[in-house]
Amino acid sequence: MSQPEHSRELLGLRLIWMLLFLFVWLGAQYVLAVVVLVQLVVRLIKGEANPGLIAFGAALGAYLAQIVRFGTFASEVKPWPFADWPATEPADDRSATAP
Repeated sequence: MSQPEHSRELLGLRLIWMLLFLFVWLGAQYVLAVVVLVQLVVRLIKGEANPGLIAFGAALGAYLAQIVRFGTFASEVKPWPFADWPATEPADDRSATAP
């Protein structure tokens, strides 16, 4: 197999992965919307955000960024479940909006 044919075959496989992660992205948007709404309700009821939802939201944001990097060819690493789920420390940006 010549180099251009091999390259096209790899690109075709990558296209399949990119389409799969596009559908994952679309589903993750709904998960993100639920997290945002639940966090809003928790904040309204308890007066403070849920730390578990903060951490999950930060990890979900990092995961979506991994999908973007893979889809735009900025990374060759396929996102979760082919790599570890992103473990991030949530940034404490709330000080800028605190009353």
